[in-house]
Amino acid sequence: MGFNPHVTHLGQGQRRALALHCTLAFGGVWSGVARNLDQELTFVAPDMPSHGESPDWDTHSDFSDTVYAAALACLDDTPMDLIGHSFGGMTALRLAIEYPERIRSLTLIEPVFFSIASQDASATMEDHDARAAPFFEAITAGDHMLAARAFNRMWSRATPWDILSDRSRAAMARAIPVVLDSYEFLYNDAAGMLQPNVLDRVNMPTLLMRGADALPAIAAINDGLERRLPDATQVVIEKAGHMAPITHPAPVAEAIRALLHRT
Repeated sequence: MGFNPHVTHLGQGQRRALALHCTLAFGGVWSGVARNLDQELTFVAPDMPSHGESPDWDTHSDFSDTVYAAALACLDDTPMDLIGHSFGGMTALRLAIEYPERIRSLTLIEPVFFSIASQDASATMEDHDARAAPFFEAITAGDHMLAARAFNRMWSRATPWDILSDRSRAAMARAIPVVLDSYEFLYNDAAGMLQPNVLDRVNMPTLLMRGADALPAIAAINDGLERRLPDATQVVIEKAGHMAPITHPAPVAEAIRALLHRT
């Protein structure tokens, strides 16, 4: 696939954590969580294609596979703590399935595994699809800035589009085309993670986390994963939405710290 990500290193703890960011963000967004875990963890945080300082996605490779391969290349041979947010959480879950022996603990923050919501609580996906309609209309029309605005308004309600800098808006518009290429992975389980017995491989201590203001589909996903994973617990961050690692880094870090003490 030929993609080499830009990687940010944060913290100075003896344990190493691979931290995978959400769509339209970059590795540096883990800085607040990393500061709160500075003595416990060193964060290895790659930027996805078309995000941060990484090169653009080539538009030909499967985006989800490209992100997965890049994350795998950042995974140590000795066990690491693995943390993923949103789309990064989906990549983290895929790594945990394929390489459980290389993962010490797993933290999934609002993973966007919409196949689970469709199976378990289809009404929540009707709600999600209604909220996402402005994004899909804009991206189908080729208006990347409008699509980024709609995506931001849906997922980052704590940081209104209108107060973002021009640079931040441009960065989001640059990244927004990858969303459509992720559809099969997120909505139709293209990686086969819901096939019988596959999630049983995720046998490391696992933390599922969401904001108290999470979308109904996200709550259904977290609940569904808690039922399906062998060693999972769930934490809800009060007064937080989807972007809890950025807006509420201290309670997110505290939940991760509790998980580290189990391993």
